[in-house]
Amino acid sequence: MALQCGIVGLPNVGKSTLFNCLSNAKAQAANFPFCTIEPNVGVITVPDERLNKLAELVKPQRILPTTVEIVDIAGLVKGASKGEGLGNKFLANIRETDAILHVLRCFDDENVTHVDGSVNPVRDKEIIDYELQLRDLESVDSRITKVQKQAQTGGDKQAKLAYEVLVRFKEALEQGKSARTVKFENKEDEKFARELFLLTNKPVLYVCNVDEASATKGNRYIDMVREAIKDEEAELLIVAAKIESEIAEFETYEEREMFLTELGLEESGVNRLIKAAYRLLNLETYFTAGAPEVRAWTYLKGSKAPQCAGVIHTDFEKGFIRAEVIKYEDYIKYGSEAACKDAGKMNIEGKEYIVQDGDVMHFRFNV
Repeated sequence: MALQCGIVGLPNVGKSTLFNCLSNAKAQAANFPFCTIEPNVGVITVPDERLNKLAELVKPQRILPTTVEIVDIAGLVKGASKGEGLGNKFLANIRETDAILHVLRCFDDENVTHVDGSVNPVRDKEIIDYELQLRDLESVDSRITKVQKQAQTGGDKQAKLAYEVLVRFKEALEQGKSARTVKFENKEDEKFARELFLLTNKPVLYVCNVDEASATKGNRYIDMVREAIKDEEAELLIVAAKIESEIAEFETYEEREMFLTELGLEESGVNRLIKAAYRLLNLETYFTAGAPEVRAWTYLKGSKAPQCAGVIHTDFEKGFIRAEVIKYEDYIKYGSEAACKDAGKMNIEGKEYIVQDGDVMHFRFNV
């Protein structure tokens, strides 16, 4: 499931530094705008302690975690919607992603130039919001022109539905609001809205890049951002990218844990960010566990058993018969699949079963 999160922000806010911490790929992190010309893509392992605990019990030949792709995109500037800077390339790259990690500079450092001359994360956020909203408004206006006549004079129900959804988006965008603020109760409207692939309709996580002192205590810039996004239904995460780059240099888990403890942090910002990105995409994990491998599989929250089987192979979904399901907690408690079965903790589920996060599953199918 090649789902992508795009890291966006103004130049010099710490996007590439953060990307380097997330990935083995090394984007150039330099103190000048547009040091990232082509999008850098990193396949990021999603940290999940449950996978390791299952592996300790099963002792498989290999362990395979689930992943999310992170894309580092060139910095945006004012006028990007009109092609300024690397605007057109930026907007094309972000359109292909499933969610946005919006990095905001929340630290003072006279050695790192700010493209607008001063540190103000709310202003920076509004610049990017404005450019994306402008591009979305252009898309919406263009589509309205195509369907308006059919919707108002003809009997085309689809054109009428499209027109009504587009008008609601247009009203919001003209008020300076992002498309994601528009809520639809009708599932058909919601489906059409998603298929428009508007830039500001993507889920967003605001990543406040701070200095070392603010990593645990916070600062006034974070408070400003928190106040600015309070009505957005968006998540906020505090990360000190410079510290994370130091953590990434340690070779052993023990060294990293010791460093985090000294800083007063329970978990690295990178781990927290990856987990938050995974939630942002509305993803959950089920497991398969056997001697060859213990593996984590990604699925969309709310999916039924056949769809989840299809994540492994399309034949599993086509020929789905049943799923044998053990809850993660039961697997850990009883220590093996056989022990769970003996204790009556293995459930046989059919096509309507909605898979739960952490389920340990075995699919029966016939093609």
